[in-house]
Amino acid sequence: MPKQVIKSGSRPPWVGLSAAVWLEIAAGNAYNFPLYSHALKSVLGYNQQQLTMLGVANDVGESVALLPGYACSKLQPWMVLFVGACACFLGYGLIWLSVTQTLPGLPFWLLWIALIVATNSNAWFGTAVLVTNMKNFPLSRGTVAGILKGYAAIGGAIYTVIYNVFLDKSSAKLLMFLALGIPVICFTLMFFIRPCAPASGEDSSEHAHFVFTQAMACLAAVIVLFITVAGHVTSVSSSVTYTLVGLVVVLLVSPLAIPVKMTFSRKRSVKKPNPLSEYVEGLHQEEGETDITNPLLKPSSSRGSFIDMEDDDASDVQTLLAEGGGSFEQKRRPRRGEDFRLRQAFVKADFWLLWFLYFLGVGSGITVLNNLAQVGIAVGIDNTTVLLCLFSFFNFVGRLSSGAISEHFVKSRAMPRTVWMTLAQFLMVVAFILYAVSSTTTLYLATGLLGICYGFQYSLMVPTASELFGLEHFGIIYGFMLLGNPIGAALFSGLLAGRLYDAEAIRKGSLTCYGPECFRLTFVILACLCGVATMLSVILTVRIRPVYRSLYGSRSLRLPQE
Repeated sequence: MPKQVIKSGSRPPWVGLSAAVWLEIAAGNAYNFPLYSHALKSVLGYNQQQLTMLGVANDVGESVALLPGYACSKLQPWMVLFVGACACFLGYGLIWLSVTQTLPGLPFWLLWIALIVATNSNAWFGTAVLVTNMKNFPLSRGTVAGILKGYAAIGGAIYTVIYNVFLDKSSAKLLMFLALGIPVICFTLMFFIRPCAPASGEDSSEHAHFVFTQAMACLAAVIVLFITVAGHVTSVSSSVTYTLVGLVVVLLVSPLAIPVKMTFSRKRSVKKPNPLSEYVEGLHQEEGETDITNPLLKPSSSRGSFIDMEDDDASDVQTLLAEGGGSFEQKRRPRRGEDFRLRQAFVKADFWLLWFLYFLGVGSGITVLNNLAQVGIAVGIDNTTVLLCLFSFFNFVGRLSSGAISEHFVKSRAMPRTVWMTLAQFLMVVAFILYAVSSTTTLYLATGLLGICYGFQYSLMVPTASELFGLEHFGIIYGFMLLGNPIGAALFSGLLAGRLYDAEAIRKGSLTCYGPECFRLTFVILACLCGVATMLSVILTVRIRPVYRSLYGSRSLRLPQE
């Protein structure tokens, strides 16, 4: 890998975060599947099981991030984003050609692959901006992950507004917009996503900047929700709608005000001493280094490398063994909180507990999202775009709030983030029970509750994995964790929900199923799976509590002895 040029100063990380906001919104295109799935079914004549399998392809593409994760450790961020833009153009372009009958008669398997390629752009976009920004803000990784994943969630609602207001609710126009608009956004912003050297201390205004970014995101989400819901409940004039859309654009651009303010502000920010950053900075000075090629990853990207993680590991030392007249240095295995390679993480029970927890929680949630239109139709809701917008909004709330809440309790009480994942899993059980009731009132309530819990699960996995297994190889570890999404979708959505739905529809003598029986058994099974996930989360929380006490307790910044 060529030597990366690291941008120094306090402004570049915030410029990168501002650009990442738009790229994460672009990466929310996978949530658009319910907006054009009906066109795939009506124009191409697919049945529900085929449509469900396309939904699985949508999730597979979105979540298979092993290659992007590996690429992040070898390529510049803009190169990773460029690959994502090309995938978006090719995948959605081919689907558009099929839906418009420009290329009629394309086989199902080809469209299945095209959808994987199209939504795999999300993995390239999301992995590049997430890995880069978490390294740029290593001491606020939970907050950064919540902000970025929150904007990705609101992206689904923003696309819904674009679909309703500007594209005349045309699936063909939406697919063309996805094929052309997203690459344009990426090419415009990709050079602003770059690795930056973290400041040598915590900026006293950093917390206020994060709060400002979160507040602007919340306002934008509320306005987007209002535009969508009001458009279906009452008649809203075009001038009002366009004014509100313009306000949303201003709010989405507003994070750029942070680096602008830094440029024109003459008052110097007050720095808080940070032993971790001072130690890393001192290492570079002692070694005569003028360029930081990997910020906060020397000697380790995690504060856990500077502390004693567990009593039974306290006596680990590097042992020199003589063999055949020579000697070699045997390196100790990393402790939890230090930098793990993927193969090293594979042998850790905590790694697999976190993976199965994510697999059960997000896999069951994505099953509902893929079938949300059919769930609404089954209970008598004709226009399901409100359901999609409702899910997207509360998914955004869950992602954004989970980062801020967990960050507060992690730093103040050393509370593991998995505590909140446990609560989210329990509430998902409640949500699926409400779905099984199958009334219009409980459907809206369950969709909002599930959106919040899904957002919690998705967003909390990111900082938890980085805290347990480090930031140096986080891209590939994050990519493997994301595999829980498509595997869960294939099992729960493709093999479970799709087959049960089609069987019920055939029993009623129709391609479309109506009535509470269409998904009731599916929801009961998913509730049971989330109950199992709740127990796994409790076990994981108990296991990693000492790690968080070491990372964020009173002794968390003890530096290594000479």
